[in-house]
Amino acid sequence: MSGVARVMGADVAAGAWVGLLLDVAEPGAVTAVSAVTAVTAVTAPDVTGLLAASGPVDVLALDIPIGLPDAGPRRADAVARALVGARAASVFTTPVRAALQAPDHAEAVRLSRAATGHGVSAQAFALRHKVLEVDRWWRSAPRGAPRLVEAHPEVSFAAMAGGAPTHRKKSWAGAGERRALLRSAGVEVPDDLGEAGRVGAVDDVLDAAALAWTARRVARGQATSHPDPPEPMPDGWRAAIWA
Repeated sequence: MSGVARVMGADVAAGAWVGLLLDVAEPGAVTAVSAVTAVTAVTAPDVTGLLAASGPVDVLALDIPIGLPDAGPRRADAVARALVGARAASVFTTPVRAALQAPDHAEAVRLSRAATGHGVSAQAFALRHKVLEVDRWWRSAPRGAPRLVEAHPEVSFAAMAGGAPTHRKKSWAGAGERRALLRSAGVEVPDDLGEAGRVGAVDDVLDAAALAWTARRVARGQATSHPDPPEPMPDGWRAAIWA
């Protein structure tokens, strides 16, 4: 990275993406906690539209599994659960590819049990369209596309706080706690986010901001992969959750 980079963190909200962008100076150009405002918020139904709305981006951090297993769990999910402690339920096990491609949840459960011995949660199956959308996108990403990383907001907040947040993210106390963590980490989320603020719930916006913080760390070479090193997947992706 040289000069100023632009990074984005994006979370799924109401079937669309809500993305927050940060302009990031090199580490020596600003202090570690100097305010970095979320300069732009964008929303779009898919990743291609999100990037079209945002303009050039150097690093894109998404809260979605990237790198799908054919059998057995990913190490990234297990490591992330250990990192967030009491918030472990927020990190679901990434289903095997066959289960995500199943026509319905019952068939997904059957295929998952055949491959892993375990079923697949309704929550994980409900996200299948977004998981497969990102899977297709990275395989055919055009030249000059941003560096793509997987992140998880609770892992990012735990990295900011030095431990898992105390309160649930959907609670008023949890929102205040996470907004304070972002502010102390140099990310001030504006009150007016335009259409993205109308599409995304409070926790969606704060999650996207946490992912943007992680993307900033990736751009600066400060982020850590979980696991380290990333785990090779059958589809060729090296799976890790970054923070």
